Amino acid sequence: MWQRFKRAMRSFAGFFVSSIEDPELILEQNIRDLNDQVPKMNESIAMVRANVTLLEKENQKYQQDVRELTAKVKAAIQAGRDDLAGTYATKLQAEKEALARNEQQLEIAKQAYEKALNVKKAFMREKDKKTHEAMNAIRDARRAKWQAKVADTMESFTVAGVDSTHDEMLRKVQEKTAINEARMQMALDTVDHQGALIEEEAEKLQANELVKQMKMEMGLLDSPAPVSDVGAGPEKTIGKKVEIK
Repeated sequence: MWQRFKRAMRSFAGFFVSSIEDPELILEQNIRDLNDQVPKMNESIAMVRANVTLLEKENQKYQQDVRELTAKVKAAIQAGRDDLAGTYATKLQAEKEALARNEQQLEIAKQAYEKALNVKKAFMREKDKKTHEAMNAIRDARRAKWQAKVADTMESFTVAGVDSTHDEMLRKVQEKTAINEARMQMALDTVDHQGALIEEEAEKLQANELVKQMKMEMGLLDSPAPVSDVGAGPEKTIGKKVEIK
């Protein structure tokens, strides 16, 4: 009993939701939702790009520090200050390690930025596709509503003695139109087919002639001998009358 009651409630809820759903309004809302996601995506991509820029600046600073500490170590060694050179060398080692970590992070950040751009491209393609489909569906829905109104209006007009004749004449015209269209299509198909066969045969003859010409130019085929006129044989006299004097 409880299961039957739950099924009944679900069916009632489904019927209620279906009755208040307007596909046109829902599609319009979907388009707005897709457009609203673009600024959020741009903001996320901007944050990823900002991280790349920050790491690039830190990388430049580490490289500058490494160059300066290297110069200081060399200067201290030349001055005979091994103790000072050791201090600078320790700092130099730390800066090199920091530079290596920063370069790894920078590479990861660049890859993340590239992936984010690719995700945006894919999203924009899908958004444009869904928007185009939704707009077409909305136009179809509006056209269907207008057609329904016209149909309701036309159905409200009834003239005695005209409806049946009108429908019958329309049916006959439609049948005649369909027959003529079918005949025309069959004729066009036949013409196209014959034209295709003729064109194909012409292409074969042309190809054979080209091959023959190429063989003659290459010396693989003798030139055709000129055709001489053949003397006409003795004429036959059929049914000749002999005049008797």
